[in-house]
Amino acid sequence: MTAKKIIVGYDRSPEARAAAAWALEEAARTGALVEFFYAYEWPTWAPAASTMPSPAVWPDGETDRAIKGALQEAVTEARQTHPQVRTEVSIVNASAALTLIDRSAEASLIVLGSQGHSAVTGMLGSVSVAVSAHAHCPVIVVRGDNGHAGPVVVGVDDSPCAQLALAFALEQAAERGAPVRIIHAWRPVSGIWEDSPLVTREVTDQERRPFDELVAAWQQKYPQVTITAEAVVDHPAHALAAASTTARLLVVGTRGRGAFRGMLLGSVSQHLLRHSACTVAIVREVAGS
Repeated sequence: MTAKKIIVGYDRSPEARAAAAWALEEAARTGALVEFFYAYEWPTWAPAASTMPSPAVWPDGETDRAIKGALQEAVTEARQTHPQVRTEVSIVNASAALTLIDRSAEASLIVLGSQGHSAVTGMLGSVSVAVSAHAHCPVIVVRGDNGHAGPVVVGVDDSPCAQLALAFALEQAAERGAPVRIIHAWRPVSGIWEDSPLVTREVTDQERRPFDELVAAWQQKYPQVTITAEAVVDHPAHALAAASTTARLLVVGTRGRGAFRGMLLGSVSQHLLRHSACTVAIVREVAGS
């Protein structure tokens, strides 16, 4: 993490309030500043037919005052619940996703609710997917019951971004005094591979050895964290979604390939953003890092 600033998308919805609570708890542990962020994504077009009323290009005064009031209310509540946490507000007349991706280069975390008031801010799944796929820092999508005392669960494979996910998960667990559950899921095989041990839903010693060595190396780096490791034959999305039911945080890595317009994010990450029973952290492999 390059900077101690947490940017939280805030639109006063219950999901945004949950995101703010998560961000404030994290900031209380790490000393980060929390920025409450709101984006106006107001219509900028006008209908061609003169008989149709044109929408306002920018929000009117009443809406503007309401938004500023909501953000100030969030700051006031934060001072009451987390007086040690520094806060600030940010309002932009621009795309929420594009602005958050740009600002993520100077943030330690982006924190979003699982949905929000899309008519004004667009803080819905599309924004979470786009920001998770292209942010320069980890993205937290707050879901489920954040009071859960379970482990930090992290999904790994053989890609470089799995190392980033492991590092983030272990750092989070060390800060929280929580155990870590590492899951490596091999997809079930079919076709010409049906005679292999994987079709019996068993991971061979040869398949598991590199995984065990990886876990041992990270255990040496974090001796204070209790780590359990599971090698299973299952679709990663299914295995991790099931593990999320007893987790306090679920961490996955993503390469985030593709142009922004495609809002591409790995299928496992997308599934978990929609179906995880707990908060999800998406740790992206940034080009050139």
